Amino acid sequence: MKLGVFVSDYTITVDTLDRLKAEKLGIILVANGVYHATIKENGKTSPLLDKTPNLYVLSEDLQTRGIAESDVDKRVKVVNYGDVVDLIFNEYEKTAWL
Repeated sequence: MKLGVFVSDYTITVDTLDRLKAEKLGIILVANGVYHATIKENGKTSPLLDKTPNLYVLSEDLQTRGIAESDVDKRVKVVNYGDVVDLIFNEYEKTAWL
């Protein structure tokens, strides 16, 4: 199964993601989840970024929080709403919201 997971909270831990089984996992960072793509704690990036190479962050939610796209970790692709729709319909069979 190809699973796209929306992460909307910065306090989520990777434990939840570890329980999800998918042949292809995509993480789409939205709302306060965008902080995973930009904030470093104690010099380390969010462990969420190590879970899959398929990482996306919603540009509109970055802008709402005053975060520049240049501040986004290089492993994360910045996408807009149209791109998210394309991901849902073309890349992932199922989606989940965490």
